[in-house]
Amino acid sequence: MTGTSERKHHFLLVHGCCHGAWSWYKLSTLLRAAGHRFTALDMASCGVDTKPLDQVHSIVHYYQPLIDFMASLPAHERVVLVGHSVGGIGVSLAMERFPQRISVAIFATAMMPS
Repeated sequence: MTGTSERKHHFLLVHGCCHGAWSWYKLSTLLRAAGHRFTALDMASCGVDTKPLDQVHSIVHYYQPLIDFMASLPAHERVVLVGHSVGGIGVSLAMERFPQRISVAIFATAMMPS
């Protein structure tokens, strides 16, 4: 495209139910090839996260890795937040708590709580 700026973004990928950060491997490859940054997190007790399942008592506990990551972002950084399936709940939670750190939220066949 002529005349458009190629602005690079930081994508934050939130997996769905019964998945982990590994589920984003195809998309992360495409994002990297396009020059974007990405972070794919494992939610509590998923993928490589070592929290025992019996210590995940609520949806807030489940999304704690996402909340911790969002809180650790530098004040000037904004992410493109992408959630799949039940990951939409985490996207909504992050939107409520960190609206200034999200440039856009994408619900990819995801739950969108009101």
